[in-house]
Amino acid sequence: MTEKNITLKSLWQWYAMLTGILFALLAISVFLLIYVFGVISYVDFKMFLAQNFSTHIYLYILVGFFAQLIDGTLGMAYGVSSTSFLISTGVSPIISSASVHTAEIFTSGISGLSHWKFKNVDKQLFLQLALPGVIGAILGAYFLSSFDGNLLKPYITIYLFLMGVRIIYKAYKKINIDSKKFKKYSILGLIGGFVDASGGGGWGPVVTTTLVGTGKDPKITIGTVNAAEFLVTIASSSIFTMIIGIKHWTIILGLLLGGILAAPLAAFLCHKINSRWAMYLVGVIIIGLSIRTLLKILL
Repeated sequence: MTEKNITLKSLWQWYAMLTGILFALLAISVFLLIYVFGVISYVDFKMFLAQNFSTHIYLYILVGFFAQLIDGTLGMAYGVSSTSFLISTGVSPIISSASVHTAEIFTSGISGLSHWKFKNVDKQLFLQLALPGVIGAILGAYFLSSFDGNLLKPYITIYLFLMGVRIIYKAYKKINIDSKKFKKYSILGLIGGFVDASGGGGWGPVVTTTLVGTGKDPKITIGTVNAAEFLVTIASSSIFTMIIGIKHWTIILGLLLGGILAAPLAAFLCHKINSRWAMYLVGVIIIGLSIRTLLKILL
């Protein structure tokens, strides 16, 4: 049996194990809520399923799947793409951001575990990014609840566009940049967490793009940034829940299910992808998203 086949087999085994764990946790949670704690009745639970598992949820599952597939493979765009879609359908920015971040607790958790499984995580870098990222996310969530988080978008977008150009140039010219010269991981995590919570997405674009642009290995960077995103998302979601509560369950469940399905596959693809091509893809996606955002702002 070849190494490739062994790796593919481990992917399907990982899928099977995660699916079994998730269904077991779901069944236990429902049992406890209905029959032990009495938080919800069986009739109310059936009504909840009937109201939320409508035809619309399949669209949200599809959005969550592709958003997480891109995010887990290239380290960005889950929040940006999901939030952009929700806002385009008329959902308010704060509801969009809260829904996406609530779903992202589970998707980023599975994604982080999957990247750890495929050895894409740097533990030291994880701590340097995650803890400041949590602080930034808390500040960003409060900021969005009081001000318009879109005010920062033009400046962040221009920065990301320039970083995207830098990444493509670095990949094309095969320039070896010494990543050891970059030491401001805590500041980067703080800014990334703030932008992510206040703008409905941006942790990956800001953090992954900057680290890859300064010479960090794309695969390790993507895996570590995805793993750290789990804690960042918990922080912002907690603030949003305290401020506006948990709403729009159809959106949350759809994004959650789609993201969970895509997370292990994305981590596997990230592990297999060539570093140089990963840099090209990261750069192209960042430039494309930046141009799209700028056009929406200007037009």
